[in-house]
Amino acid sequence: MITLTRLDHTRFAVNPDLIERVHESPDTTLHMVDGRVYNVEESLDDLVDLIVAYRARVLAAASALSARSEL
Repeated sequence: MITLTRLDHTRFAVNPDLIERVHESPDTTLHMVDGRVYNVEESLDDLVDLIVAYRARVLAAASALSARSEL
């Protein structure tokens, strides 16, 4: 999950695997695979960085679990 901020400054978490597309004009808008739409404060570049970091954490956790199971 990644944590984002709505335009009313409330925070929420979303599964980035469920994001269909994102556009920025000027607000960043997430379109989810289920049809929901969220406007967030984070820029498109910041959102991409959050998704990359999320995926890196997932890969690191999977690697750590794999390493432990090999012991």
